Amino acid sequence: MSGIYEHLQNETEPNGRGLVPRPADLPPLNLFEREASGVRNHTVNWQSYVQGQMISQEEFMFIRDYDNSSSERLDSLIQANGPQCAKVMIRLIGRIAKEMTVRYILTLIDDMLKEKPERVNIFVEHGKKTKTSPWVPFLNLLNREDKFAVNQASRIVTKLACYGKERMGASDLRFYFGWMRTQFTTSGNEYVQTVAECLQQLLRLNEYREAFMENEGMSVYNIIPVLADILSESVKEKVSRIILAVFRNLIEKPLEKEVTQENALTMIQCKVVKHLEVLEGQKIEDEDISEDIEMLQETLHNSMHDLSSFDEYSSEVKSGRLEWSPVHKSEKFWRENALRLNEKNYELLKILIRLLESSQDPLVLCVSAHDIGEYVRHYPRGKNVVEQLGGKQLVMQYMGHEDPNVRYEALLAVQKLMVHNWEYLGKQLPVQKEG
Repeated sequence: MSGIYEHLQNETEPNGRGLVPRPADLPPLNLFEREASGVRNHTVNWQSYVQGQMISQEEFMFIRDYDNSSSERLDSLIQANGPQCAKVMIRLIGRIAKEMTVRYILTLIDDMLKEKPERVNIFVEHGKKTKTSPWVPFLNLLNREDKFAVNQASRIVTKLACYGKERMGASDLRFYFGWMRTQFTTSGNEYVQTVAECLQQLLRLNEYREAFMENEGMSVYNIIPVLADILSESVKEKVSRIILAVFRNLIEKPLEKEVTQENALTMIQCKVVKHLEVLEGQKIEDEDISEDIEMLQETLHNSMHDLSSFDEYSSEVKSGRLEWSPVHKSEKFWRENALRLNEKNYELLKILIRLLESSQDPLVLCVSAHDIGEYVRHYPRGKNVVEQLGGKQLVMQYMGHEDPNVRYEALLAVQKLMVHNWEYLGKQLPVQKEG
C-alpha cells in the first residue's frame, strides 16, 4: 500500500460543508481521499441540466439550495425536506451521465451521512415509498467504470447498511461481498484501502460477520502469513500486541478442533515459532504480550509433535508460500497422499490451481505445476479432474514462461497430463532445468 501514499501540501478535510486544514500529525491522504477533496471543490452548473431538460425545476431549486447552504442551514434543510432530499439525489445519479457530476452528488451524500449517521433514515423512508431497500440504487453503481464513483457508492452502501435499523438481505450481501472480494484480489487496485475500511465497518455487526463467512469470506490461512510477516518486521510493541492477540484468538476461539489445528499448522509454516522466540528474548513489560507468547509457544510446539507429512504439506499449500520442501519430491509421499488432494471438494488441488493463476513468484509456479503433475501421475482420474478445474490450460500457458525453471516444470506437468508412460519423462525433456 505504500505506493498509494505521497506527501501533499495544503491538505484539507471536510468539516460539515466547509474545508479546513488537516492537522499536521495526521497521515497523508490516500488516493480516494485526495480525489474526494478535489470533487468537493468542483462547481456544478445545475442550470444547464434544467435547460437540457435532464432535471426538473423542482429538483434544480432543491439541489441549488443544498449546494449553497452553510453547515447550519444545511441541517435545517435536510430535516425539513428529508424525503425530497433522498428522492432528488437518487434521481440525479440515475439520470446524469457526466462522471464528474455523479462523483459530486455521491460525495455530497457520503459527507451528509458521515456528518450525521441518523440521516440514513431519509433514504430508508424513501426506500419504503419506492418499495426498495435504501442501498439498492447505490449497489447498482458498483458496475460503473469510474473507480472513484464506484468506491464512493460503496462507502454509501456501507453506511446505509450499518447506520440504520434495516439489515442488508442475503442476496444483496452475496453481491456486495463478491464485489469486495474482487476488489481485494485485483492487481494494482489503488482503492483497496477504501474497500477494506468498508469491510471493517460491516464486520462490526455480528449479522454481517456471519454472512461474510457464509459467503466464503477471506480464508484465515491467507491472513496468517501476512500477519506473520508484519510480526517479524515490526519494532512497535502495540503492533506485536495486536497480532499476537489475533493469533491467540485463532487458536482459542474456533469451535471445531480441526480449524484450530489448521490455524496452528499455518502459523508453524509461516515461522511464527521463530518470531515468538525473538520476542521472548526482548524486554517486554506488557503482561498481555508475555502471556500470549507463552500460550502460543506451548500450543504450536504441541502441534509440531503431532505434525504428519501431509499436515505439513497442507499447511504449506494453504499458506500460498510454496518452496521445495522435502515432501514435494518424495515418491512415498505422493504414493500415499495424492488421493487426499480430493478431500473437501478438492480444496488443496484448487489452491494449487489458483496459485498458478494468480502468483507472480517463479518458485511458487514451479512447485504448483510440479505438484499438479504428481497428483495426475498417482491418481488415475487426476487428468480429468485437473482439466475440469481449469488446471490443464493454466499449466500449458507456462510452457512459454520467461523463467526456464517454470518452463521445465510446466512442460513436465503437461506431459504427465497428456501421456501414460511418464516414468522417464524427466530424462527426455528438451529443456535444461537451472538451479
